[in-house]
Amino acid sequence: MISSTSPSDKSNRPDALGAAGQQPARSRAHRSDHLSTDSARVLNEALTRQPEVRPEVVERARALAADPSYPPADVIRRVGEMILAAPDLSEDES
Repeated sequence: MISSTSPSDKSNRPDALGAAGQQPARSRAHRSDHLSTDSARVLNEALTRQPEVRPEVVERARALAADPSYPPADVIRRVGEMILAAPDLSEDES
């Protein structure tokens, strides 16, 4: 994060220019880019070992869908309050 007290345009500072009116040379350390896909490969392998359909999860979903008290009333009320408190982004004119 840039501090709000730091100048945004450093070229206006007199000390930013050298004696001949040119900016002083900056040394840049050479760093090569590196990309490792090992983590993605491990995750993809783990995903392929999982079954596409997990019967126990499907059964739990069916049981919850058939339960008239699911979700609990307090959860529905809290979600409703969050929706009402959220700004209407369709009215944002910025």
